Amino acid sequence: MAGDALLLGSTPQQPARPTNGSGDGQPVLTHVDSSGQAKMVDVSSKNDSTRVAVATCRVLLGQKAFDLVASNQIAKGDVLTVAKIDGITGAKQTSSLIPLCHNLNLSHVRVDLTLNEEDSSVMIEGEASTSGKTGVEMEAMTAVAIAGLSL
Repeated sequence: MAGDALLLGSTPQQPARPTNGSGDGQPVLTHVDSSGQAKMVDVSSKNDSTRVAVATCRVLLGQKAFDLVASNQIAKGDVLTVAKIDGITGAKQTSSLIPLCHNLNLSHVRVDLTLNEEDSSVMIEGEASTSGKTGVEMEAMTAVAIAGLSL
């Protein structure tokens, strides 16, 4: 499974990166304190704003599995629908899966799965949104990762 996250307002080539505030543009690790210990970022001083993130991944199935999924002939049932539901559920559980993530009140999660006959794969796109103090990138990436694992 290959995954990429694209944040609204940034490009894959130039992702948004926090800096140390000194004006030298040096990126900093936001989840590490001054002594090198892991920490949760304090977002209490931030204002609420609309946050949206989109992530994608591609799952290579191989021709036989792809044909079974495409024709809905998997013995366990409709794997695309189950993977979609699993991805949505995964996004909602991100803070339980990733310890330093904030517990967010998501306003929307979308997971779309598209069959690609060219390489016998399934393309998964996930989108998460909220109005809050911190982004939803991890939720979007968790949605596609869990959907891919389920698939």
